[in-house]
Amino acid sequence: MINRYATLLFFVCATFGFSQNKQIMYDFKEVPQAMLLNPGIETGLNMYVGVPLLSGISFQAGSSGASVNDFFANDGLDINDKIRERALYGMKPSDDLSGTYHLEILNVGFRSRKNPDNFYSFGIYNEGDAIGYWFKDYAILGFEGNADRLNQRFDLSHLKTRGEMVNVFHFGVNKRVNNRLIVGARAKLYSSIFSFKSTKNKGYFVTTEGQNNLLASTLVADMQLQTSGLNSIEEANDNGNLGSVITKRGLLGGDLGVGVDLGFTYQLNRNTTVTASILDLGFIMNSTDVKNYTLKGQATVEGVEVILPDALADPSRDFWQDLVDEVDGLIPYEENQDSYISFRPTKLYGSIRYNFGEQDRSMQDCDCKAGGSKGSLGFPNAVGGQLYVINRPRGPQVALTGFYQRNFGKAISLKTTYTVDKFSYTNIGFGANLNLGPVNLYAMADNLIAYKNLAASQYASFQLGINVISWR
Repeated sequence: MINRYATLLFFVCATFGFSQNKQIMYDFKEVPQAMLLNPGIETGLNMYVGVPLLSGISFQAGSSGASVNDFFANDGLDINDKIRERALYGMKPSDDLSGTYHLEILNVGFRSRKNPDNFYSFGIYNEGDAIGYWFKDYAILGFEGNADRLNQRFDLSHLKTRGEMVNVFHFGVNKRVNNRLIVGARAKLYSSIFSFKSTKNKGYFVTTEGQNNLLASTLVADMQLQTSGLNSIEEANDNGNLGSVITKRGLLGGDLGVGVDLGFTYQLNRNTTVTASILDLGFIMNSTDVKNYTLKGQATVEGVEVILPDALADPSRDFWQDLVDEVDGLIPYEENQDSYISFRPTKLYGSIRYNFGEQDRSMQDCDCKAGGSKGSLGFPNAVGGQLYVINRPRGPQVALTGFYQRNFGKAISLKTTYTVDKFSYTNIGFGANLNLGPVNLYAMADNLIAYKNLAASQYASFQLGINVISWR
């Protein structure tokens, strides 16, 4: 049962797999949604209101292993050979399909009239996150069997997967502490719609020479799949009220959790700034509609044993059922409803930025305290580097980005990036922000080189949104 669920979940991730990094958006100060990536960002806005369901849409898909083109390209090779060479033996247990989608429901920000150094924001967004690692030994065992693999241990720990869908209610404060430092914090309340997790599996399966039969199979397992919300969603889908169940669980009727985002911007000098943020430092207590599956124990069996002539005395005996009962007695498959905690995939951003050119005074985030800097807004050019780290079941994933940004007053801002990560070494991205009076439009896309052949690409993403804004 667990193996069946794991196989299904991995191929769901393969079809809708994502990658988390939003390197174009990060520190793109002219875009209001950049505040969600760093609550301590420098901003020259007086107010913004996102257009509901249109202000923040993002989707990323990626694979660190094989691409669709690796299996379905018209290259004259047999599909079975491609699977064997490029998946079974070409991919590693560390290869994954992972990431997120993001949809803003409400997003509002405004500057305090009483204290202009403070900027407040609040809203709701829906987010889905999933990761599935390549279960290499499971795939080899299922594809080629164990007949010719005597004494080879198949590692059960290759199965690692987790995912969730949540609504996030948030409230943030952005404060200029002095003429160089801006800090920010965002409190979050999570309302989980569903989650699944199977990340701490251990054990092995091995075939050896038998004593009563030719072969003996040994299974040592300590495995668990934890789920929350999936059963009610499945029942709702069958009954035709899926939308109402998802809405109820997303509006504080499901599992709840808390978290926080922290960030800052520090101006080293007139032209140079550094930033950093940590996002989704939090957890969810999964206690409603919980269903967990466990497989724990050890067994060695030698197949169906028929002892003659004793077996002839009971011709109706079910020898296969005897075998199943024996294995189940040694390694019991169980279900329970125990609550569990799931931690959010915490993300870390950091950047250093050098601004140059003649500063536009109308864009300066001016702090008139004596001896202070007037902020880094309004420069026509900026170059810099960014770091991104996300916590994952097999350890942190890291990405490095270099960028160049060009501003044309308040009307147009353009940003191009070059990113290196486990998905691609040639990821070139581009983002544009356009202000038409009070209307703000932005669009961003990643890995542009791969768009000439999407089937061969291992990564693609886009972000877009519409806001109503006003400047200070």
